[in-house]
Amino acid sequence: MAETMTADQAVFLLQNVYLGPLKIESRTTKKILEAVPADKAEYRPDPISKSAIELVRHIAAADNRFVESVINGVFDTNPAMISESVKTPREIAAWYEERFAKNFEELSKLRGEHLVKIVDFRGMFQRPAVTFVMMGLHHTIHHRGQLSSYLRSMGAKVPSIYGESYDDAQARKSAQA
Repeated sequence: MAETMTADQAVFLLQNVYLGPLKIESRTTKKILEAVPADKAEYRPDPISKSAIELVRHIAAADNRFVESVINGVFDTNPAMISESVKTPREIAAWYEERFAKNFEELSKLRGEHLVKIVDFRGMFQRPAVTFVMMGLHHTIHHRGQLSSYLRSMGAKVPSIYGESYDDAQARKSAQA
């Protein structure tokens, strides 16, 4: 039988394991969102694939939605998180960065009792709120990988993700020349 997570364990996970990588990954996410050229945002590698702009919107909204599920103690399934007036990849990346900064600040202040509150994920399973931090991060990394694989095909530069990318290396070499 599995043990129940304690409030102290939840605080330890959040403060000592989750928050650092979450902040670092959010910076990478913003770089990937911004790298999508606005004039090629409708690109999709296959008719059944999401377009680049659909992925940009999904990543920006979902990354915040998972963090907000921890903060609010409920997983909100409302798809209309980002206003339709926020249109371009750069505008969405700016929206993402601003909302994420606010959410990160709130998340970092949560107490253990709040972090162990059970949150329902769309009727499929229930977990302590704090576990939605990593679940959301893995979801974001997955879709960010999808989106980054579109970039070069769209004629865009691929930013560094986990180490220097080819494009960033070429830019660095040009700057040194």
